[in-house]
Amino acid sequence: MCNIAVVSVHTSPLARPGTRDSGGMNVYIRQLSHEMGRRAHTMDIFTRRTDPDPPEITIIDERTRVIQIKAGPLGAGKDSLRRFLPEFRDGVLAFQRREGRSYDLVHSHYWLSGWVGQALKTKWQVPHVIMFHTLGEVKNRHHLDQREPEYRIDGERLIAQGVDRVICASQGEQDMLQSLYGVPAPLVSVVPCGVDIERFRPLGRLRVRRRLGIPPKERVVLFVGRIEPLKGIDVLLRAVSHLDGEFRVLVIGGDGKDLARKSELSALATALHIADKATFLDAVPHRDLPLYYNAADVCVVPSYYESFGLVAVEAMACGVPVIASRVGGLRETVQDGQTGYLVPWLCPEPFAERLELLLNNEPLRRNLGREARAAAERFRWSDVAARVEDVYHDLVHAAHYLTPSRCYNREL
Repeated sequence: MCNIAVVSVHTSPLARPGTRDSGGMNVYIRQLSHEMGRRAHTMDIFTRRTDPDPPEITIIDERTRVIQIKAGPLGAGKDSLRRFLPEFRDGVLAFQRREGRSYDLVHSHYWLSGWVGQALKTKWQVPHVIMFHTLGEVKNRHHLDQREPEYRIDGERLIAQGVDRVICASQGEQDMLQSLYGVPAPLVSVVPCGVDIERFRPLGRLRVRRRLGIPPKERVVLFVGRIEPLKGIDVLLRAVSHLDGEFRVLVIGGDGKDLARKSELSALATALHIADKATFLDAVPHRDLPLYYNAADVCVVPSYYESFGLVAVEAMACGVPVIASRVGGLRETVQDGQTGYLVPWLCPEPFAERLELLLNNEPLRRNLGREARAAAERFRWSDVAARVEDVYHDLVHAAHYLTPSRCYNREL
């Protein structure tokens, strides 16, 4: 049994995925913690307090807690959080002293958490493993209109070269770490993200559509994710504007903080003459997403970059074919021509061609959907967690953890 300190500075696993700073990473942290608890490990998840009301400690289950640490103003934006990382670090250390609990390992998520993780590694003399989930240099190379600052890339490089292990969700991410960040291959373990295949499974299509108020014969194109430019929702809207006949494009994600971006997308839908065919819904509880996947004919993931692409795997687990950009981890999760299609160009026309093909060919959709469900089995959470646990055991049982951190005293 290990006591593991999980660091997730900028987003809490209690937040609803699909909102501003909450997505697949939140699902990953919560599910992994649940699986580790089943393996008799204890998980304390440290996150920044953004709301004055919740208690300091939230009990998830008998072995998992979420601890909210005060660091900076409650409403501070993610871009400003690096200024408050020392305060966050001190809050974690104060909590640890007060509780009298020792930790065997630190697992951090995202680069901001990595800085804190390196500080805790130095203070506690324990190993530190990180999962970046996204990399600034990679985002800059895939989406020129949305530039990540150099201080983030410099911070990522220092952290990646100073931790005991980096867990990557795909081989492509490992390749990027080696080529762009100079991380030696032995420091990287490739472990895909997981999906709850008992929750995300094929359901009765007509029953689900009745429950959601969707006509039984309406063709439905689904998008699930955060409302941000990197996700390529504009590409999807332009693609469906080329389609003929009756259909519905359903965009699920965001909340009240995304009104400006949603207004822009609604205006685009109007300009493309598809306003009556586009429906924008706020993010729904994660437990309800299987209903929407099962109501869809096809799920589209037109992202400029994805380190893994959890939405694609969730849709596949529900037996729904996926059309996705041929980028990042999507190249490894979606099997072109077997579980869906990978589109090599981020422009509307090739997406429209694949959508037209699938929406007008029900036997093809069914065949791809069956293959998608079978392919999703390899992302079963129990298998994924076992591989992460192997990384933990390797690090905890290693002989030497006393190398000073190169990130701890570095100002970000």
